[in-house]
Amino acid sequence: MINKAILVGNVGKDPEVRYLEKGTAVANFPLATTKRGYTMQNGTQVPDRTEWHNIVVWGALAKVAEQYVRKGRQLYIEGRIQTRSWEKDGIKRYTTEIVAETLQMLGKRSDYQDDAQFPAEPDVAAPADSTAHEPMDGADDLPF
Repeated sequence: MINKAILVGNVGKDPEVRYLEKGTAVANFPLATTKRGYTMQNGTQVPDRTEWHNIVVWGALAKVAEQYVRKGRQLYIEGRIQTRSWEKDGIKRYTTEIVAETLQMLGKRSDYQDDAQFPAEPDVAAPADSTAHEPMDGADDLPF
């Protein structure tokens, strides 16, 4: 079976990064993808359609996101779709996320010139054990 998502979009806000008890980093941020609008043959205008995706990044890749990913920057994300649930105040809540396995910063290098330590190679793949992470406890109201 295949579970793969490939996204190119803009970061909606700076990543929120947490460190779990064993020191494992996890970063969460929203990513917007937009399907461009068009005009139909009969003249009807179809507007742009923006979708928001919750991105989760683990381990070393989360540390890269913490250091270099910023609101407004364009990213290429490759990962898997994951749905999880938790209960808060007696209400069961659900969220669907993209667990990133590859993160590549797009745009011109000059877009990142504020980053004194911009990585020599901005295309980063998660280490093989990055999917063997601890499950999130769902204690937060927001999943990211």
